Amino acid sequence: MAMSLTAEAGAVRRTNVRWSILVVLFVVTTINFADRATVSIAGPEISKALALSPVQMGYIFSAFAWSYVLAQLPGGWLLDRFGSKTTYCAALTMWSLFTMVQGTVGFLTGGAAVAALFLLRLAVGAAEAPSFPGNGRITSAWFPASERGFASAIFNSAQYFATALFAPIMGWIVHTFGWQAVFYFMGGLGLLMAMVWTKVIYGPKSHPRANQAEIDYIQAGGALVDLDADPAASKVEVDPAAQVDTLACLKELLSTRMLVGVYVFQFCINVMTYFFLTWFPVYLVTERHMTILKAGFVASLPAICGFVGGVLGGWVSDRLLKAGWSLSAARKTPIVAGMLMAMAMIACNYVESDMLVVFFMSLAFFGKGVGALGWAVVSDTSPKEAGGLSGALFNTFGNLAGIVTPIVIGYILQATGNFAGALVFVGASAAVALLSMLFVVGTIDRVTLSRSVAKTPA
Repeated sequence: MAMSLTAEAGAVRRTNVRWSILVVLFVVTTINFADRATVSIAGPEISKALALSPVQMGYIFSAFAWSYVLAQLPGGWLLDRFGSKTTYCAALTMWSLFTMVQGTVGFLTGGAAVAALFLLRLAVGAAEAPSFPGNGRITSAWFPASERGFASAIFNSAQYFATALFAPIMGWIVHTFGWQAVFYFMGGLGLLMAMVWTKVIYGPKSHPRANQAEIDYIQAGGALVDLDADPAASKVEVDPAAQVDTLACLKELLSTRMLVGVYVFQFCINVMTYFFLTWFPVYLVTERHMTILKAGFVASLPAICGFVGGVLGGWVSDRLLKAGWSLSAARKTPIVAGMLMAMAMIACNYVESDMLVVFFMSLAFFGKGVGALGWAVVSDTSPKEAGGLSGALFNTFGNLAGIVTPIVIGYILQATGNFAGALVFVGASAAVALLSMLFVVGTIDRVTLSRSVAKTPA
């Protein structure tokens, strides 16, 4: 009897704190993408108020990505240096403040208003830089490989949920209160979430609600539980000699064919992301002659499909992995299927019905969601000594699309007067993403840095 009681006492039920961490990542990333989309929802009204041409709007739409890209590597370094909790909270606070201040641009006129809006978009982009590398880093710490595809798909699908939830709300705010109000609303929401973040985010070994059974489970599955370890809280000794030579690490990552293929893939898939975040509402208003209120609601339909596709793609990938498929096959199968569906966007050029346009856009974004497993692949492949830096490099390449896409589409519109060429450009990018994943990436596996790069003592 005594032995039975001892056995029962020893069989501690495993906590599931990692899923509450994922919920917080999802909510914060939803706010992140809604903040990015504020200027596109307000875009038609801003364009009228400030008398902007399509090319000028393209540059304003792209301003976010210029600084976002340039700040990726510093943001990744900050994550590795100060940890995910502190760096991410500071980033969330700063980008929310800059979002709020954008509403004050309405008090300016002419070139001063355009310059102020451009500079504030640059500030938002720089402040948001650590967000997605932080998501990837936290996911690597909290989730075993067999759950990482689904976890990454959840926070990545927040980009669609953000539009599905906030596009109608922001459209209504612009319609009712004016375009300035949307910036005040979203900025204030972000500041509230920053306060929540400080109370609920911890590393696995320092989280007050995660028991040893959960830590053992995720660590056995490949989670990097010491990634954000606090030596005082978790009693983990951090070797000060185990550092990364940043420049040598970047050179080694960029010389790895698998990672280069992943970077090209992410750039191409983000062409569709940034079309959706910038020009899509303008397309609905100018090409399809919808009101801004209707455009906000219509934009939510493809976004819902993208969200469903994103969750489904991650779930299918993890199910294939658990069923015995190789990591490469489990990740690539949803990606290939998704990119084939994403090319359906081009069909919008050949239909007149708004209903069919919404159908093809929804199919394209469903496919894009299914195939958006880039962050899962990064979590699977990043060297354990440089998760933040690796994620930042991946995000740098991916978000170059945020610079290129709005500007290219702006020039296409100015040259042709319609969106036909723009939709071909976006659809063709999905085809290139598919080819890169199939023929460049090869076998998906975790990168091991050479001893000289990691500077780890023998």
